Amino acid sequence: MRLIAITTEAMPDKEAAAINLLFDNGLETLHLRKPSAPEENVRQLIEQINPLYHPKIVLHDCFDLLGLFDLKGVHLNRRNPLPPQQKHLSVSCSCHSIEEAKEAGRYDYIFLSPVFDSLSKAGYRKGFTGEQLTQAGADGIINEKVIALGGMTAETIPYIIRYGFGGAAVLGALWGAFAEDGNLTALAERFNRLLIN
Repeated sequence: MRLIAITTEAMPDKEAAAINLLFDNGLETLHLRKPSAPEENVRQLIEQINPLYHPKIVLHDCFDLLGLFDLKGVHLNRRNPLPPQQKHLSVSCSCHSIEEAKEAGRYDYIFLSPVFDSLSKAGYRKGFTGEQLTQAGADGIINEKVIALGGMTAETIPYIIRYGFGGAAVLGALWGAFAEDGNLTALAERFNRLLIN
């Protein structure tokens, strides 16, 4: 099972150190999502990340930075609906219905959300019943290319494995407390609890 981390929209203190620490602890892929940040700030953040980890970073915005860094790929969204012309990039997108998830074959992988109540977005409730997810798994719609997003914790990840998801994308379970306390040790502990699933 893959574990993908998504950054917060904000630019917290020690974020580059935190990202390097997550990679040091076995993170496979980081989605760098900074929709309101100026490109210069995103560039500076990437420069502070160990270059060995750049090929594990996916951009949600600032696609022009692909020309400056050896990055993994892009995540398409309303702001950036088309992939850049560069070859050999991973391309992913987000889906919010089982029907949309049927299009997973067009991408390297997709996020399906919200699978559980969001930890990072207050009031953002789960979008699927257990029965719907079980059926989508049985029908082959949920597969190794579909990554669960929304409410991912050490307690919920075992469920998504049973549904047949290829992995989990985490945001709130990792960054919620870090934004307040900046505690790198606690961040690594939270990540490792998620990783053992």
